[in-house]
Amino acid sequence: MDPASRRPNASAAAADGDRPPTSNSAGVSTTEEGQTRRASAPTRPILLVVRGLDPVGTGRQVELAAAGLAAAGHEVVVAVTTTGGSLPERLARGGFTLNRIGTRPVGDPTLTLRLAGLVRRLRPAVVVGFGRSQIMSVAASSRIVSGCRGIVWLGLPPARRKDAVGLGWLDQVVVPSPQMAAACGRSGVAARRLAVVPPGIVADPGEGLARSELAARLGLDATKQWTLAVAPLEPATRLPRLLWAIDQLGVVRKDLQHVLVGAGPLLDALWRRARSQELAERLLIMAHCDTLPDLLGHVKLVWQSGEVALGGVLLDAMARGVPAVAVESDAARQLVIDGQTGRIVPAVPESELPRRAFGILEDEPLARQYGAAAAAQAAEMFAVEPFVKGLLQAVLG
Repeated sequence: MDPASRRPNASAAAADGDRPPTSNSAGVSTTEEGQTRRASAPTRPILLVVRGLDPVGTGRQVELAAAGLAAAGHEVVVAVTTTGGSLPERLARGGFTLNRIGTRPVGDPTLTLRLAGLVRRLRPAVVVGFGRSQIMSVAASSRIVSGCRGIVWLGLPPARRKDAVGLGWLDQVVVPSPQMAAACGRSGVAARRLAVVPPGIVADPGEGLARSELAARLGLDATKQWTLAVAPLEPATRLPRLLWAIDQLGVVRKDLQHVLVGAGPLLDALWRRARSQELAERLLIMAHCDTLPDLLGHVKLVWQSGEVALGGVLLDAMARGVPAVAVESDAARQLVIDGQTGRIVPAVPESELPRRAFGILEDEPLARQYGAAAAAQAAEMFAVEPFVKGLLQAVLG
């Protein structure tokens, strides 16, 4: 985890000579000098509920949220509901307490019971789940303890009827865009319980791995150019569209290798398609990748072929100055400025995806121009501070 993400050192704060504040009945703290300030944290912890993710996309938002909440004086505890991903280890290295309540790569029906047991033991002030898979378990478990608020951050609209029901039990639903808020509204979530908090990002330099080290670790050819996509292997992400684009690029560019990071039920089908299209030498599919922050510093572009929360790795790529090519979606429209930081293409004709990618790969000055504009856009429009402030407001109610 980058140094900015580490938890604050409480003993260092005490060493500054500041006298401890006392609280009045309005929840405002006063120092002996008579200055006032809002009480910084509840006395009960905040429990974050996440899957075993990699530290990009939703995973990076979890990491930044945990660091921001801790920096504001809150005790942050994390419950991890699935195996996989390097995010849990990064959070542990940052000093956060982990509770691994899931032992499978996907959730199972007993997770709600295990989360309920953890909530009963910790008695948190707030339970914050990240992603649609946490809706029902957070909605149910947060009702066990008196005064506990249930909140879910959603990067995609609810897809199942029971998710819509679960959203109705929550105290707050946090979404990254007005489009997502409208989608949740259509599922019955009242406007007063919706909070639009644009995502935040800061570039993660990773471990500083050299290109040759990355190539050796991942099995790539360091002499070739690399692209990256991060998406769950599910129908909504339209990954056959991506494989077709990779196949088409291979006709005119023999110096490319492509990395797809994601897990899901389509793995076998994608591999069969890759073999039939003779993509095995050009495509690497990985369920998780603990070197994603380093890899972002060495790819020529990132792309996305379907609906993925925060476009998978689009936001993280922006912060690193990497151009993007994405099929039109809510996330793409929020993050990519077409013709300035990358390209947004229609779903049909499918030829637009490889054509626009080819245009960037062939034009190095254009790629640099897009990358510089993307980094500036990330710094201006998706700074971490507003994201943390908005999340704090939602968490504290």
